[in-house]
Amino acid sequence: MSWWSNLLSGGSGSDSKAPDYYEEGANLLREEKFHEALTSFRLALRDSPNDTDVLQQIAVTYTHIGMSDEAVRTYRRVLELKPHASGAHYGLAFLLLQRGGADEAVAHLRSFLARPPRTPGAERHVAHARFTLAELTGEGEALAESPRDV
Repeated sequence: MSWWSNLLSGGSGSDSKAPDYYEEGANLLREEKFHEALTSFRLALRDSPNDTDVLQQIAVTYTHIGMSDEAVRTYRRVLELKPHASGAHYGLAFLLLQRGGADEAVAHLRSFLARPPRTPGAERHVAHARFTLAELTGEGEALAESPRDV
């Protein structure tokens, strides 16, 4: 049982199985319990300080709670460790756009699209990145409808 579940249930935490803080954080993030998710991800990071999957989830969580400076720093850390991390390029691009950093955002969108994720559901992110890149650069033809409408 994880620390968060122990706290809520009053459990002793004497389970023989080590808690999976990453999985717990992912579940809490899906439930939009952002601060709790952040705590779980930080505990997961304690066990594996350079885990880029954990770091990316921390950056996503920071974004959800409005800590964009921390999200940017965390995405940059992911890219130091794993330069082709598509999720970090994607997240960083849109945070930079919010700050007016279009040139750097374009570079990250291009990096994302050079190695797009192949996971189920990634198509909408790829379409969104293509649409945004086309709008920013005028390269190619912008999609007739926004990817959010697809």
